[in-house]
Amino acid sequence: MTGVPPRLDRLGRDFARLWLAQGVSNLGDGVYVTALPLLAATLTRDPLPVSAVVFAEWLPWPLFGLLAGALLDRWELRRVMWTVDAARLVVVGGFAAAVLLGWAGIPLLMATGFLLGTGQTLVDTGSQALIPALVSRDPGRLERANGRLAGTRMVAEELAGPPAGGFLFSVSGWIPFAVDAISFGVSSALVATIRGRRGARSDGGVAIGAGRRSGLRVEIAEGLRWLFAHRVLRAMTVLVAGVNLVTAAQGAIRVLFAQERLGLGSVGFGLLLTGSAVGGAVGSVVAPRLSRRLGPVRVMTGQFVLQGFVTFGVGLTRNPWVAAGLLVFSGLFVITFNVILESLRQQLVPDRLLGRVISSFRLFSYGAVPLGALVGGLLARRFSLPAPFLVAGVAIPVMALLTLPFVNTRTVERALAKMEEDVAGPATVTTE
Repeated sequence: MTGVPPRLDRLGRDFARLWLAQGVSNLGDGVYVTALPLLAATLTRDPLPVSAVVFAEWLPWPLFGLLAGALLDRWELRRVMWTVDAARLVVVGGFAAAVLLGWAGIPLLMATGFLLGTGQTLVDTGSQALIPALVSRDPGRLERANGRLAGTRMVAEELAGPPAGGFLFSVSGWIPFAVDAISFGVSSALVATIRGRRGARSDGGVAIGAGRRSGLRVEIAEGLRWLFAHRVLRAMTVLVAGVNLVTAAQGAIRVLFAQERLGLGSVGFGLLLTGSAVGGAVGSVVAPRLSRRLGPVRVMTGQFVLQGFVTFGVGLTRNPWVAAGLLVFSGLFVITFNVILESLRQQLVPDRLLGRVISSFRLFSYGAVPLGALVGGLLARRFSLPAPFLVAGVAIPVMALLTLPFVNTRTVERALAKMEEDVAGPATVTTE
């Protein structure tokens, strides 16, 4: 693809192609993730079946996440990503046809979400593993690359996508899913234009496709052992899993919260979700600057404490404008944390293990989401719709503060120094 604008080329044309592909896919995702709960809410008002749709979407991470990481450390990433997106075009296209024909039901929503989530285990992990090869391991370049991807995701998936999804759903229920199918097709075509293979490893491992030294089970176990022997990443895994669990609990019933407590319709629900996108876009820009000025640990810990206050406030309010304003800050904090965490993880993990360690991390961090979704449905059914928000508001800062003895400036600096010592040789299990 020779038509990539020069201003997108500062991190290389291949990164620009990945960036554009992710942006198109994110826009389709924003339309889809808004329309799907709206469709579920038209089928039932019971919080538990609505949350079960979210459960099915995230279930592939604990089931297949480790396998996906091991396969990605063997396979050529570009080919995996465009092939999976092409398959997801077929799945969502078929789902749009089913909605048009009036065949939609909660089981079909769950099955479609499960298939798309299975593909996401490969595409998301593959994208993260590909970034260091495209832009290098320089911390500044990694943070800029991750910041651009995170900012684009927020603008496309949570700023532009939700109101478009709400509006399109109000026109006809099948249209948002047809738009998402088209986005997968465009993304697949763009990723296919990324040149070459991931290439030789800087840490002495073999290039993708150059040979297989062991079985999948051994390779998966190696990634898990490496993660759990690493003091900083082990603690971050536990923290993020806990935060994702309580966050998913409130996210799973958000559509009912917006409709029944805030009094919003389909379009209003889509607009509400844009609040976090505005903050997230800002967070993607300021995250590298805050990390350089304050240090990554101070920023990550501080945002979790503030996130708790914001989430608690959302649970207390009945005013949609107040809720939207609080979600602006929520998006700012979440994306700032994500940019810093992803950049730090890419610096700490050797190339040859990157796919497996990311998937091992996500086995627990994303694996907590389906459980959290069910917990949210049960809390809302047993107590009230605000209950999951109030629980999350208390739990998030408490968990972050409990992690400080294991993740602090001293332990992070030691881990980075250890990685610099090991980068020229084969990856070894580190215990800091």
